[in-house]
Amino acid sequence: MMVLTLAQREIRSLFYSPLAWAILAVTQFILAYLFLAQLQEFIRLQPQLRVLEQAPGLTDVVIVPMYSSAAFILMMVVPLLTMRLVSEERRSRSLTLLFSAPISMTEIIIGKFLGIVAFLLIITGMMTLMPLSLSVAGSLDYGLLTAVVIGLILMIAAFASVGLYMSTLTIQPTVAAVSTFGILLLLWIIDWAGTKVADENASGALTYLSMLRHFESLTRGVFNSSDIMYYLLFITTFIVLSIRRLDADRLQR
Repeated sequence: MMVLTLAQREIRSLFYSPLAWAILAVTQFILAYLFLAQLQEFIRLQPQLRVLEQAPGLTDVVIVPMYSSAAFILMMVVPLLTMRLVSEERRSRSLTLLFSAPISMTEIIIGKFLGIVAFLLIITGMMTLMPLSLSVAGSLDYGLLTAVVIGLILMIAAFASVGLYMSTLTIQPTVAAVSTFGILLLLWIIDWAGTKVADENASGALTYLSMLRHFESLTRGVFNSSDIMYYLLFITTFIVLSIRRLDADRLQR
């Protein structure tokens, strides 16, 4: 239960921060604009879509591009949310209080991780209300919508795990944010290098490491166990690294 207490503390501190409210407002404004832009494009394409036998529907034309854009936007937003998770406490020396408390490093890291993920789920939930509003006037592919939402949740959780780990490495939140964004951007575009490599094994390895490739599979409604395991292993790896880093700091004191 200590993990849930730490998670509640983390999300409460986020809502006390003007930065979190600003991020919430700006992201929802941008996503609403993208949603309306895609909806307008769908309406414009109606004459062409009517003559197609298997025309793409609302979910394909409006929702999938919106979530793809949301994934890229959140890649830039998450480092701003995670940069203070540990680095700020180390700089203010409040981390020493956590070390002296009767809780393990695992509980501290998982509590902080769940707190930031809960905030990101709020952003995702508010965004999901937009496409759900279309069900009043049109038909949605709920299977595809579910796959896209699950893919986005897994991706932002992976973003958060990287940001948490980078926050354990420095006392400067800005450094943590920039380094997190750099790693995420590299993992986003690493498959581009894979297409240029002549060696098929190396090309396949680079493609597998790409976050974008695994997310794209889910946006097509394909539930592949390798995509799910990729994100779960990715998240677990960076959480374990964060725990080991925090435990090393505790042993030095």
